Amino acid sequence: MNDPNFRQIGEPVPGGIVLVSDHASNFVPEDIPLGVTQDQLNDHIGWDIGVAAIAERMARRHAIPAHLAAVSRLVVDLHREEDHAKLIPQDSDGVLIPGNLGADREWRLERFYRPYHDAMAAWLDAAQPGLIVSLHSFTPQLADNPDEQRPWEVGLLYNEQGEAARHAIRLFQEYGLTVGDNEPYSGKLLNATMNRHAEAHGRPYLAIEVRNDLIRDEGGQARWADMIASVARGVRELV
Repeated sequence: MNDPNFRQIGEPVPGGIVLVSDHASNFVPEDIPLGVTQDQLNDHIGWDIGVAAIAERMARRHAIPAHLAAVSRLVVDLHREEDHAKLIPQDSDGVLIPGNLGADREWRLERFYRPYHDAMAAWLDAAQPGLIVSLHSFTPQLADNPDEQRPWEVGLLYNEQGEAARHAIRLFQEYGLTVGDNEPYSGKLLNATMNRHAEAHGRPYLAIEVRNDLIRDEGGQARWADMIASVARGVRELV
């Protein structure tokens, strides 16, 4: 199913695994002039690099259906609560977003945010999944904090429900990876979509962050799609 705010690939199976991704697109509608360049939109401030291709591969090769955002995080950040200060970011990693200064918050919520989350809620209610994979990627180094070290190749984020994440951490470590436990940031501070659609309903989930330098090309995307699918299947058997 395709919509201006989201697209869905594949059909969920009750008790199976599904995938969601809030930052899978860098599309900006023509009637919202943000004042940023296409190169900036193509970078990590515009979307989570690599996740759309991984999600598509997981849906088509591994039968893990996906619900993917179809608008850039710079238009509205779907991975924030409605009242979050950075729902409509005025800057991102040192880049000013002039088109967001004085933006009509309620209009963007109604046009983009609520339809995306309402559709996800209905999709998950119908699917009754056994495990949700929430897929993101992170940049190795932030421009506005160049001294911060981000050595993890993949991170697992969680708030109150950490059982599935702990299983996934172990399974990713078995691949020889450097795995972050609530890194590169904590799910106890930033976990909006999974708080709403997973933890609030008692649904097991994996909030996965992949370092984006590892998934910028087709080879890396294929490798990580296979690994994430394998880890998700392993966790599904344990939760």
